[in-house]
Amino acid sequence: MAKISNKQKIRYRIRTKISGTATRPRLAVFRSNSDIYLQLINDEEGITIAAASTRDKDIAAQKVTKSEKSKLAGAAIARKATEIGIGSIVFDRGGNLYHGRVKAVGDGAREGGLQF
Repeated sequence: MAKISNKQKIRYRIRTKISGTATRPRLAVFRSNSDIYLQLINDEEGITIAAASTRDKDIAAQKVTKSEKSKLAGAAIARKATEIGIGSIVFDRGGNLYHGRVKAVGDGAREGGLQF
């Protein structure tokens, strides 16, 4: 129980400092045990602009590690963002350490052309 509440405190602390706009949305990362989910969020209007996850058919069909799937998901969200015309984002790691799968998402998004 303490682990969950500590993570929640970290999430709240991060969210007080960052927020997304229409020109620079927030890339929110949710990491479950098996998958990773990404959303580009405009916090001013409270809408999700684009989303991607490791459960997307083209990513889930590949037989690679979870970290490599996370990198592919980061590249997918970068592709969707550039189609919309978004070049820079604010990265919200969602209370997770910037390490492992969360770092792989960041690397994939940077290689896809996003700046943060």
